[in-house]
Amino acid sequence: MKVEVELKRVDSQGRLILPSDWRGSQLAGTNEVYVIKREGSLKIVPKKKPDLKKFYARVNVGVEAIGDWAAFETAHAEKTSR
Repeated sequence: MKVEVELKRVDSQGRLILPSDWRGSQLAGTNEVYVIKREGSLKIVPKKKPDLKKFYARVNVGVEAIGDWAAFETAHAEKTSR
């Protein structure tokens, strides 16, 4: 894990400027961050939408493929009613 330290000034309203290279690599597609407050420190984490596609292959619904939706519903109902 690469760690870099930069000294930043905080203005009279409590604002600071996030490093542009970090914004470019971490805030792609969003302009929101989570600010996690701890005793003596803040942690800034970009708010990102999770990529749920990576979990699709892990879900086992008990059928090989969903080619026939009615057959899938029947098989799924049988497995969940047990």
